[in-house]
Amino acid sequence: MTTRGKFITLEGIEGVGKSTQAGLLAEALRARGHEVVCTREPGGAPLAEAVRDLLKHSPRDAVTPIAELLLIFAARAAHADALLRPALAAGKWVVCDRFVDASVAYQGAGRELGRERVDELAAWVVPDLVPDLTLVLDLPLEPAFERLDGRGERDRFEQEDDAFFERVRRAYVELADREPRRVHLVDATGDVDAVAARCLDVVERELEQAA
Repeated sequence: MTTRGKFITLEGIEGVGKSTQAGLLAEALRARGHEVVCTREPGGAPLAEAVRDLLKHSPRDAVTPIAELLLIFAARAAHADALLRPALAAGKWVVCDRFVDASVAYQGAGRELGRERVDELAAWVVPDLVPDLTLVLDLPLEPAFERLDGRGERDRFEQEDDAFFERVRRAYVELADREPRRVHLVDATGDVDAVAARCLDVVERELEQAA
């Protein structure tokens, strides 16, 4: 019987470097002999990628908070069926840029819909997909926004105000306090290699040594 693979997620506000660190972590794990799938949310499946484009590039007032939450979970359902469950069942390690915790932080806290609605949807759509380890890349708003400014035009999420992102960041810190065995805050200051080393250190300590 094939052993289920490990499920690692990366979280954080915009500009902390999640996509870069997810790719670097996947490469490091492959170098250690693991078969790794690197993916993202919303995304990871054709329907989910279409939803991602809709959410990121629609006018700011075109998608209500509830519609946003439901669209993200629709994308998550497609992603889970098409990629996450098959990969994990095949024994592959999955590194995912955002998952349910992003909905807790962005829609539950940022949009002020409350965690209860997010938890209800997660229990219905992905009750079997709780990450083995979640790395929250933590960075104050000012340096995160400086990184965003270097990318060019901001998308719909990146255009939110400071108060929104303070709620999101605080929600991530609260998640780490609430679930310290699964959710780990990672200092995202410094250069890319330094942050990558911190991420890999947590993975080695929490997953590889425990295996």
